[in-house]
Amino acid sequence: MQFVEAGIETAGVVIVGSGFGGLAAAKQLAKSGVDFVLISSTPEHLFQPLLYQVATGVLASEEIAPPIAGILRRHREADVRLGKVVAVDPDRAVLTYENDGERRRIRYGSLIAATGASQSYFGRDDFADKTYSLKTVDDAKLLRAQIQRVFAEAEHADAETRRRLLSFVVVGAGATGVEVAGQLTELAKRYFHQEVSVTLVEGAGEVLPPFGGGLSEYAKKSLTRSGVDVQLGTFVTDIEEGSVTVKDKAGTERAITAETVVWSAGVQVGGFAATLAEATGVETDRAGRLLINPDLTVGGYADIYAIGDMTSLNRYPGQSPVAMQEGRHAADIIRRKTLPGTAFRYVDKGSMAVISRFSAVTKLNERITFRGVIAWFMWLAVHLFYLVGFRNRFAAVVSWLVAFIGRGRPGFAEVRRAAKKAPKVPEYTAA
Repeated sequence: MQFVEAGIETAGVVIVGSGFGGLAAAKQLAKSGVDFVLISSTPEHLFQPLLYQVATGVLASEEIAPPIAGILRRHREADVRLGKVVAVDPDRAVLTYENDGERRRIRYGSLIAATGASQSYFGRDDFADKTYSLKTVDDAKLLRAQIQRVFAEAEHADAETRRRLLSFVVVGAGATGVEVAGQLTELAKRYFHQEVSVTLVEGAGEVLPPFGGGLSEYAKKSLTRSGVDVQLGTFVTDIEEGSVTVKDKAGTERAITAETVVWSAGVQVGGFAATLAEATGVETDRAGRLLINPDLTVGGYADIYAIGDMTSLNRYPGQSPVAMQEGRHAADIIRRKTLPGTAFRYVDKGSMAVISRFSAVTKLNERITFRGVIAWFMWLAVHLFYLVGFRNRFAAVVSWLVAFIGRGRPGFAEVRRAAKKAPKVPEYTAA
C-alpha cells in the first residue's frame, strides 16, 4: 500500500462519519463559518430508520441515501472526503485515513467521531451469514432481493413449497423488527395476495420495550391482528437453513420454519470506535461503546468528541435525535457558543414507531401518547421533515401515496408481473 508523504494536512475540525450526528455537527459549525473536513466511508448520508421501506419496496434506495456532497453543497466551509480512518494519534492530534489504496494524514484542532454502530449477534457471529440485517443500503437491497425471490417463486409453487417459501422470522421487537414484520404481512396481503407466516421473536416481555405499558400492548395486538405471531420472552438458540430454534423462559425449545430470517436485535461497536478507544485509553461497555465524559469528550482529551451510537452516556437511547443533539452540542463548544466542559443534556422530544398502514405508536412523554391513525400521520410528518432535500421529500411522498393509499410497490412491480406470467404448478391431493 502506498503512503503519501506529501506532508500532513491541517484542518480546524475533522468529523468522522456522515450519519445524523455527523451532519448535525457539520451544519452547526457552518453557521459560524468554521471550516471542517468530513470523512465518510460511504458517499451518501443514510436515513437508516427507513431502510425497512427500501427492503419491502416502498421506497427506492436513493430516496433515503442522498449524496453527502449534495447535502453540504451550499456550505463553502465543508470539505467532504471519501475514506476510512485507520489510525489516530491523540497526543499529536493527527489522524490517518485511507482511500483507493493511499493513506493520508490530517492534523486537527478538534475531532468529532460519529461512526455509529453495527449489528450484534450476542456471540453467535455465524448468525450473520444466515440472516438479513438492516444497517446499510446494501443490507436493504439484499433483503429486498430475497423477498422478491420468495414471492416470485411462491406464485407458481405447490402448497407445501409455498408455505416454506413464505415463512419469515424477525428477531427483535424494537422499532425495526416491528416495522419489518408489519410490512411483510401488508406486502403479502395487499400486493401479492398470498398467505405468509411471520413470527416476531423478542427476548423481553413486551413489544417495543422502550415504549412500555399501553403502547407496547397496542403494538402487540395490532401485529397479531395483521397476522404476525408474536413470541415474547423467547430467545434464538440456533439458526439452520430453513429453520430457527427458539427457547422460552421455561426452557422449552422448538423449531420454527423460516426461509428468511431478519435480525434486528442488539448493536455492537467496532471499527473506528475500537481504534479510538485503544488510542485514547477510554473505557468501553460490553458492546464496545465508548464511555464518554458528560461534555462528550473522550478520556483525557479535550479536543476529541464522540457522539451517537458509538457512545454510552447516561443510558441515552441509541436513536437519531440523541446523535443530532450531541452533534450540535459538540459543535457549539467548538464554535464557542457553549463553554468548554459544559455537560450534554438530552431533550427527549418523544419516540415513534410505525406498525403497519395507518397504525403506529407515538410517545411524547409519560403522559402524552398517541396510537393508531393519528400516530401514523405524526410518524409520516416527522420522517418527511427529517428527509434531506426537497427532491427526496417529494419522491418519498409519491412513493408513500402509491404504497399506502394505493396498492403499488415500485420495488416489486416487475417481480409481480413476471410471477403472474409464470405457469402455476397444479395442486394434487391424495386419493
